Amino acid sequence: MKRFFELLSVALISAIGVVWFMSLNQEEEPTSVTPLIDQVQQDDSKNYVTPQTRQKVVYNGNVNFTQAAKSALDQVVHVMSSGSQTVRYNSPLDFIFGQGSVKELVPTLSSGSGVIISEDGYIVTNNHVIENANEIEIILNNKQSYKAKIIGRDKTTDLALLKINGKGFSAMPYGNSEDIEIGEWVLAIGNPFNLNSTVTAGIVSAKARSLGMSSKTSLESFIQTDAAVNPGNSGGALINTQGELIGINTAIASRTGSYVGYSFAVPVNIVKKVVADLIEFGEVRRALMGISIYELNAQTAQRLGVENLQGVYVGEVYKNGAADEANIKKGDIITAINSTPITNSSELFEKIGVYSPGDKIKVTIIRDKEELTFDLTLKNQYNSTSFSNAEPIDDLGAKFKELNQSECQKYRIDKAVKVFELYPGKLMKQGVKEGFIITKINHKRIRSIATLKKVIGQARGGVLIEGFYPNGSIVYYAVGIN
Repeated sequence: MKRFFELLSVALISAIGVVWFMSLNQEEEPTSVTPLIDQVQQDDSKNYVTPQTRQKVVYNGNVNFTQAAKSALDQVVHVMSSGSQTVRYNSPLDFIFGQGSVKELVPTLSSGSGVIISEDGYIVTNNHVIENANEIEIILNNKQSYKAKIIGRDKTTDLALLKINGKGFSAMPYGNSEDIEIGEWVLAIGNPFNLNSTVTAGIVSAKARSLGMSSKTSLESFIQTDAAVNPGNSGGALINTQGELIGINTAIASRTGSYVGYSFAVPVNIVKKVVADLIEFGEVRRALMGISIYELNAQTAQRLGVENLQGVYVGEVYKNGAADEANIKKGDIITAINSTPITNSSELFEKIGVYSPGDKIKVTIIRDKEELTFDLTLKNQYNSTSFSNAEPIDDLGAKFKELNQSECQKYRIDKAVKVFELYPGKLMKQGVKEGFIITKINHKRIRSIATLKKVIGQARGGVLIEGFYPNGSIVYYAVGIN
């Protein structure tokens, strides 16, 4: 028996040693990009900022952050949202009886930050902070609380605009994100881990940074800093030492989900454009050049047969687009927009992102080793310089648009209506997603928004909505009306 316990002890010690050795040699996990949001699921006019004059304060030869932080604390708010999201789950009986997955609405709570940008209560934050919200509460630095409504959202930039009732709020002035320089001191202000009014400092580490963290339609040209931010900082302010807003904190690069060195903010020049459009039109009117591009480095330049590494390579010019009409051709290398040098795609996206359809710009290109400059009138995704507003139907909790001619041709359909934007309501509760194309309601053909409104207005009890998504999947939704 004694021999048995000796052998057992040796075996246990050996096992512990092996585990310890393996832990020392474990490979590092890849870095992931994390939106900055605290979330817990529960089972049960062009510039709307009040002008202010700010002076950089210097103390003993060093930049002093106290004045900038003091005023900014009252201009950054805590955003608390509650809502629900649809989840699917399978039980063991599903495999026996073939019942399929079950959908269930799960209550959610989330916490983030926001920035007051006008004295009458407009607040900018991240879209992912309020994406599934039914109710939004805004808590000021002085602990006063307000209910907020959503004015508009833009998934492309992950920005959202909220509004609270009142006047005389302390508003943060806009800065100019083009003026910031690498190495410049900045402050990040927000509510990480529900710790209200937290200020951290760092420097600008890089500009026009692309992370590849979202969909192909996302506009990524972030300001990278080493100011410490964590979950809950989403939607908070990145400011310069004059107390001016230069970005909205959005994401971190992390292996753990918490801050490990770098954070990323949407530049304020893009924020200004998005906010102005949401206030005026209820949607962002995005300008496009009508091209696809390639990044230039030693490898791609050799493959494409070009010598110049400065700029972006035009891989395709779309017919009837803005670039096509300006006589820009495949193989051109874009080196400047309005005389501002362009070195990569993120810089190009940021530069174009502040314009609207119909705006005119000057594009400098290299073609056959010759520098040329073209005048270009930007267009929208429909190759037009004008937009038709989406129409809201509050009974369904969504905004709708009629398919244009090119969309009808693409989907091989006569006419139909698509879900342009969702907000908390009946369609969202049933799991409908933006982009869903409605073809019939209660077996009646839907060719226009007017027909959609009429059929919904005459419905009693509920409706059966038929349609499809752009990926081709055909879907039916039963939606209660009264």
